Amino acid sequence: MRSFSSPPSPGADAEQIAAFAAQAQVVRAEPGCLHYDLHAVNGDPDRFVLFEESASAEALREHATSEHMNAADAANKAFGVGPAELLALSTAPVA
Repeated sequence: MRSFSSPPSPGADAEQIAAFAAQAQVVRAEPGCLHYDLHAVNGDPDRFVLFEESASAEALREHATSEHMNAADAANKAFGVGPAELLALSTAPVA
């Protein structure tokens, strides 16, 4: 599982949501995609967290290196004012 969060560009929330919605359809159809969901951060309407989970490390590698993700990564730079923070999460809860 992975989670991404990046400092937002003020006022770009509607554009970011629309771009994600278009990309999500493609990603969710990938073999091994279990979750690919954008969440708003409470109290910060311009900030989002992307939660994604793949069935295997191989599926995640395929996803990360796909042509559509490379294109999305290039386009998404317009939405943030800094680099995204990537968190790799364990698959099992600790409590």
